[in-house]
Amino acid sequence: MLRLRKLGGRHMDSVRARKPFRLVLIKPSHYDDDGYVIQWLRSPIPANSLACVYGIADAARKVGAFPNIDLDLIPIDETNTRVRPRKIAREIRAAGGGMVMLIGVQSNQFPRALDIARPLRAAGIPVGIGGFHVSGTLAMLPGIEASVQKALDLDCFLFAGEAEEGRLEQVIADGAAGRLQKIYNFMSDLPDMDGAAPPHLPAPVVQRTVGANTSFDAGRGCPFQCSFCTIINVQGRKSRRRSPDDVEAIIRANCEQGVFHFFITDDNFARNKDWEPIFDRLIHLREAEGFNIRIIIQVDTMCHKHPNFISKAARAGVRRVFIGLENINPENLAGAKKRQNKITEYRKMLLEWKAHKVMTYCGYIIGFPTDTRERVLNEIRIIMQELPVDVLEFFYLTPLPGSEDHQTLAREGVWMDPDLNKYDLDHRVTHHPLMSDAEWERTYRDAWNTYYAPDHIVRVIKRAAAFGMSPGKVGFWMNYFAAATGIERVHPLECGMIRRKYRRDRRPGMRLENPLVFYPRYVLGTAVNGVRWLWMWARLYPAYLGVKRDMKAERARTGMKRLAYMDAALEPVLDDEHEEARPMFQTEDAAAYVARKHKLDEARARAAASAAE
Repeated sequence: MLRLRKLGGRHMDSVRARKPFRLVLIKPSHYDDDGYVIQWLRSPIPANSLACVYGIADAARKVGAFPNIDLDLIPIDETNTRVRPRKIAREIRAAGGGMVMLIGVQSNQFPRALDIARPLRAAGIPVGIGGFHVSGTLAMLPGIEASVQKALDLDCFLFAGEAEEGRLEQVIADGAAGRLQKIYNFMSDLPDMDGAAPPHLPAPVVQRTVGANTSFDAGRGCPFQCSFCTIINVQGRKSRRRSPDDVEAIIRANCEQGVFHFFITDDNFARNKDWEPIFDRLIHLREAEGFNIRIIIQVDTMCHKHPNFISKAARAGVRRVFIGLENINPENLAGAKKRQNKITEYRKMLLEWKAHKVMTYCGYIIGFPTDTRERVLNEIRIIMQELPVDVLEFFYLTPLPGSEDHQTLAREGVWMDPDLNKYDLDHRVTHHPLMSDAEWERTYRDAWNTYYAPDHIVRVIKRAAAFGMSPGKVGFWMNYFAAATGIERVHPLECGMIRRKYRRDRRPGMRLENPLVFYPRYVLGTAVNGVRWLWMWARLYPAYLGVKRDMKAERARTGMKRLAYMDAALEPVLDDEHEEARPMFQTEDAAAYVARKHKLDEARARAAASAAE
């Protein structure tokens, strides 16, 4: 049962006609370096926040939570759909009334959110803004942060926290009655998720994504204390979760509308206490009922310590997994309060995912206080040699508003770039203690070029083939990440299929280009980029054919559908691997970490022996 707050007005005369009310839910994108909205014909996976808010409103509408209004819901993901504020305002007025809510707005999307809100407010349309930027700044900073104050100055209302347990219904009722509050702040009261309205988006919205992927959260919150993270300060450190029944219902509802690909957005699904019963439900759907579902999850580097976690994940349909590797320098990890990452466990964990034919994506942060250009590039080369990572994605160490890092720098008066549009983890927004600005930026670019060099792409394909994984799929994603940064000039997590640009949607303050310049450049640029994408595939194709040929020969010889290939990253892990002369453990910081681990292990062994006596 949905826990919907009972709203006033249920005793009103049911004969009276209900008031039409159009609620437009917009998940904004943000601007590229040229000032154009990052938008695609087919975009990446849609934001879970949009699905959550739409699902809550839709469920409330179906159970009659709004007896006095006829609620019309319009979800828009700006990464694949053009947002035209003046047109939206006209349609709301023609519909008889309504409002706009900008959903899940992150810090890098906040300038764009304000630019969408400005013409809507000028037309008299109520506008609300919610998401991580509003929630994070209210949670971590004193007073109202400057950009958030701009929203209040536009007479927008703010929503902080989560929308379950009747909160969204309250806002919608207030909007229809013309009594909206300036700030709805629910940060001190995190709702229970068991039985909450399920995240949902209509199939036409989902089908505008590459591969028709949708997303949902099985749980929220994270128990760790990473200083660069905003999730622990917005969603809390207590794990809250949907029941296995709820998750199964979400999967079934989407499959009924032809959607079979899912991204479970939990920051760390391995810490969801119901991971096993959820996987068991998904395994039943796949193996007993024939549901062809494919899933992406996010986990920590110690997920393999849970017995059966990886094997059940593979059986449940997990085909890609995002892992917060973040760094291989123990001192950097400790400084960021990410002590849960144990570098001595990395290769063991990655090999287990590979053994179950699951593709790994690992995040890596550049710009920790002890980083230098030489150290960063050396560590990336070590990863390439030592760790069987498939896709490695790089990020600047960024003081995101809502994180402890941002709070500390703001309190100490340290310079941070005032342009929130850059806070996308793909731009430098502060200074580094050891690297100049130019050196840090060059190091970041060279990290991508180093890892996605053609010879390493081929090496990763061979590693995948050695475990019977599809060399074509792994090669596609390696090239995709290389092309996103090298061709489209956006972070791969923001890259879609065929870039869309609209001349009049350029960022305010930047010159509107002459149509005789803009359109030829856009058409020619699209064509050139298409050729460059094709060249990347063509460059890889001979190596791909060679791997396929060798796999076929190996199958004919041994009956095994895999490539006979071995390198340092694929060698079996020894129990005392940290004592081996592997480059990963030979840096000064890593050697000190291993020495401390030795002492701790010995102390634990002595304590266990004493207890046994």
